[in-house]
Amino acid sequence: MKKFNSIGIAKAPENTLIVVAMSGGVDSSTVAALMKNEGYKVIGITLKLYNDSKETAKSKQCCAGQDIMDAKRVADKLKIEHRILYYQNKFKEGVIDNFVDSYLNGETPVPCIQCNKTVKFTDLFNEAKKLNADALVTGHYVRSVSENYETNMYKAIDENRDQSYFLFNTTREQLNFLRFPLGKLKKSETRKIAERLNLNVADKPDSQDICFVPNGDYASVIEKIKPNSLKKGNIKNLNGKVIGVHNGIIHYTIGQRKGIGIAHEEPLYVIKINSEKNEIFVGSKKFLIQREIKLKNLNLLVNKNEFNNDIFVKVRSTGKLINANIKIKKDKAKVNLLEDEYGISPGQACVFYAKNQEGYKVLGGGWIYK
Repeated sequence: MKKFNSIGIAKAPENTLIVVAMSGGVDSSTVAALMKNEGYKVIGITLKLYNDSKETAKSKQCCAGQDIMDAKRVADKLKIEHRILYYQNKFKEGVIDNFVDSYLNGETPVPCIQCNKTVKFTDLFNEAKKLNADALVTGHYVRSVSENYETNMYKAIDENRDQSYFLFNTTREQLNFLRFPLGKLKKSETRKIAERLNLNVADKPDSQDICFVPNGDYASVIEKIKPNSLKKGNIKNLNGKVIGVHNGIIHYTIGQRKGIGIAHEEPLYVIKINSEKNEIFVGSKKFLIQREIKLKNLNLLVNKNEFNNDIFVKVRSTGKLINANIKIKKDKAKVNLLEDEYGISPGQACVFYAKNQEGYKVLGGGWIYK
């Protein structure tokens, strides 16, 4: 009977070559150190995704200029090979341009999912394969459970750090190659390990913003890339009456309350955005309630026979799990929520889960379009 190592591969650690995606943060640095200490052959790879500005170089974001230096220092301390891949053009085409177009279409994009799908788990995956690595290891907080030479993804032990929502678009081939050692740890435990191993990033703050959006000001990024995109338009109530003027639909998302700037007897929320007519529709909170969602571009990680009645969905990264019924037809799905949810927006992802003895298993998901 073959003996499996700690990441579910039937080899001794010293005969197992792994690539660790090193962002320069405490999570990926700790993963690299843990793998090295367990005796694996480790190559660290850091991605240069965009050209730094004065704002991004000093901000609390991943993949900024300082992060590359931090990753290099950790690799030097661990005495592992470290490589930097320059993916600025791929990142702009696959992530930033998609982000801009999505906002201009009145959607609420999730660029971290696009980043994982493109440069991180496609291009980096291919680089790891070229190196004949046995696995690509990351510092994401999800659990990978391997059984019968197949790996499945589960929610992390640390509910506050779980990143499974951002990884639903991973392919089955990629998932079998990926490993997520931190999924069984609390964030506080990761920091303690980093301190014990005397890593220079042990106290480094977590990234907080979208990496290419300094200080969360995404409107200025969009305006810089597409200068003529901010056009004034009408704000209407749900009866179609004009009650105000907006300065560009990119300033608004479904469910938004602040910044509407219209006095009313009850709080107003953005209920709908019509990008073709450059209009915003507002109303009271009750009109944000949704029970039915339509999805496109599905990505399924399991067979359809695993979609029984006890399915849960998540419609935003910080959202709760909601019981739902799902009907799948080719690469589209209709999701009927079994409880009310507020402010669901086109452009966001809807991720599917099922509960078993291991926890919450990720079944796949799709993009909300209606």
